[in-house]
Amino acid sequence: MNFYNWLEKILHKIALSSQLMREVTFDVESSFVSSKVLKDKHVFIAGLARSGTTILLNAIYESDIFASLTYEDMPFVLAPNLWAKISFKKNNYEIKERSHGDGINFSIKSPEAFEEVFWKTFDPKEDETLENFSIYINNIITKYNKKRYLSKNNQNIRRISLLSDFFADSLILIPFRDPIQHSYSLLTQHKKFIDYSKKDPFISKYMKWIGHSEFGPNYIPIVNNDLSFTDEMNINHWIEQWCLTYGKCFRKLKNKNNVHFVCYEKLCNSKEYWLGILKLLEIEEKYEFEFKESCKEITANIDNQLLKNALSLYAELKE
Repeated sequence: MNFYNWLEKILHKIALSSQLMREVTFDVESSFVSSKVLKDKHVFIAGLARSGTTILLNAIYESDIFASLTYEDMPFVLAPNLWAKISFKKNNYEIKERSHGDGINFSIKSPEAFEEVFWKTFDPKEDETLENFSIYINNIITKYNKKRYLSKNNQNIRRISLLSDFFADSLILIPFRDPIQHSYSLLTQHKKFIDYSKKDPFISKYMKWIGHSEFGPNYIPIVNNDLSFTDEMNINHWIEQWCLTYGKCFRKLKNKNNVHFVCYEKLCNSKEYWLGILKLLEIEEKYEFEFKESCKEITANIDNQLLKNALSLYAELKE
């Protein structure tokens, strides 16, 4: 987002900030893309940010059997086919490290979490929204000439039950991570992106347009009621969010056949664990992927009872 020129920033504002523009581009796109909606075999990755969702997305995408939104589809992400026809062909495939500073690189061909723009445009409570979402998936797999859709959208953690019921033959992966390491990472990114946005106001606007409220200047807690720790600059706030979010998901979804919790640490340290995920996703050609575990020395003052609760839930999730 800090590499867009002035004209590109204006184009992003036109495409993403207007509800009417988003609706119109989706309607125009859907009117000329042939309908062949498939509701099975898709994969949805959803979890708290910094849980390993992006690296898992990149790993699965490498199989080359899934369609996913990429940076190439920006900023008209609700009309990927239309945008591909009218946009200038980009020949710059330069690989860069993303702004998070976590060693994850990307190019315009890389998959990314732009799906939330759809959910910002259409109300999940309306009956026709899920049908529109199926049409949207169809539009994406049409553009990339695939049969299966791959989604990474951390905000889908808010609507897992909705997706798991409607896409009953698809798989939903919920990555989770050691709660202390995870919460420290969230706190670090929260501070970092607040600082970024003070230096460049476009960053805050961009994150708002794409529905990125997991941390940073537009932060909205996943759970926002009856919190014991409300200070976003304190690690205990993020540990509590971890406990409340994953605790709710685990209680509601642990017996759903199409929902699977994925341990980040096991993913980084066990080749067999990764091969098991490939088998689960019915990816026939097995391949290796380099997952790197990030583990920091943390000296923050953590509430004892909160720590106990978090580690207990983490142990349950791993089992």
